[in-house]
Amino acid sequence: MALPEILNTVEQTGVSKWLRETPSVFGFYFPLTLHGIGMSLVVGANLIVDLRLLGLASSLPLKPLKRLFGVMWFGLALNILTGAFLVLAYPTKEITNPDFYIKLTFMALAVITMWKLNTQVFNDNSLSESAMALRGKVLAKWSLAFWFCAVWAGRMLSETAIWETFGHRAA
Repeated sequence: MALPEILNTVEQTGVSKWLRETPSVFGFYFPLTLHGIGMSLVVGANLIVDLRLLGLASSLPLKPLKRLFGVMWFGLALNILTGAFLVLAYPTKEITNPDFYIKLTFMALAVITMWKLNTQVFNDNSLSESAMALRGKVLAKWSLAFWFCAVWAGRMLSETAIWETFGHRAA
């Protein structure tokens, strides 16, 4: 079975049709809204940590910011779950769009950087505040760049789609 046939088969499932066509508030726009909330949690918490590591709000202690990693991981989990529903609703639109893979690549790089910040900076209890800032500065810069690119690529998905559904070009 070729990729277009697989995508068409997925689009014909009850769940995919329901997500696209239901008038229910729990249809497509509910996972889309939750996706935005998840993104604000993961990216927003990262932004706070990254900017603090780069010297903004230097009177704010770094060590208590470790609690924000729980928010980040929850936001990421919410984004993965809701993202799966969004792809399920429009698999052809997403899977055939090169921008989708750009988004996933930057997300992966951002998550790896987030993990490194957590393990190399915030989980090392022997580091002083200044040592934490010094060790995390380069990672914070990369984190900001990767999250910016991931959000930008995600936002561009609706603008760069070639296909809406199988056999139907995007408007």
